[in-house]
Amino acid sequence: MKNIIWVLFATALLMTACAEETTDKGKAGEVTDKERTEEPAEDTSNANKNESEDGNKERKQPNQNGTAQEEVIEPEYKIDENSSVVPINKEGNEKVVLLTIDDVPDGHALNMAKTLKNLNAGAIFFVNGHFLETSEDKETLRQIHDMGFEIGNHTYNHVYLPDASTKEQEEEIVGLNDKIEDIIGKRPQFFRAPNGANTDFTKQLAKEEEMVTMNWTYGYDYFEPYMDAEKLTKAMVTGKGPEVDVPYSLLKPGANLLMHDREWTAKALEDIVAGLRDKGYEIVDPDSIQTID
Repeated sequence: MKNIIWVLFATALLMTACAEETTDKGKAGEVTDKERTEEPAEDTSNANKNESEDGNKERKQPNQNGTAQEEVIEPEYKIDENSSVVPINKEGNEKVVLLTIDDVPDGHALNMAKTLKNLNAGAIFFVNGHFLETSEDKETLRQIHDMGFEIGNHTYNHVYLPDASTKEQEEEIVGLNDKIEDIIGKRPQFFRAPNGANTDFTKQLAKEEEMVTMNWTYGYDYFEPYMDAEKLTKAMVTGKGPEVDVPYSLLKPGANLLMHDREWTAKALEDIVAGLRDKGYEIVDPDSIQTID
């Protein structure tokens, strides 16, 4: 009799354990009716990742794989062996000039960038590394870049490259590229040697760094007679510098105009742009110039 009671008791315990196991499986692995009818919550964590901090969407287009990529601008111009700007296609406008500003940022570059931005005029700002030592200088460069201006390499310490060893030349050029990339997230695509003095080594190095090498066709603001806004404006708009033995005009289609981060140049800049436009010249956008990459 006792054996029968123990058998019945054990059977009851076994049935209870099976029932609990079935219930647990329903909780952990089965899809309930409620789960079948509810749609998953929308993931909004990345909903705004293609928007900038100010709410503007980046200009990106989907590629063939469906992922976003920056809009590609087809080049319209190139820099020739004389540092002039020439159309790639015969239909292009030949009557253009390129604005370039060296020795940036040495006190006036940001105001010059704001002036050009208000005038809707593009330019290349050629940077020296020794002007990028402080956080304020770095922020100035970021702002100029964020306004849409091209940032060029003008060497780290503005040395006369033919007098430097190849190691020093490399440090002057590549070292500055590294610094600029660290500040704005992009390496320069244009290179200008101080005094326009290149070497075979610097030309090859610039090419390896995927930079277009250019000098200029004329500029006057580094000559003492033109360290005056009114005189400088006249010289840049006419192309003539009679006080430095240039009585004829150097202003021609495709001219590459050299200016510097200087007080008198900053004051003259608006009138220079207006004067060139009055003569029928278009200020070329550096984004439209062919680069090595």
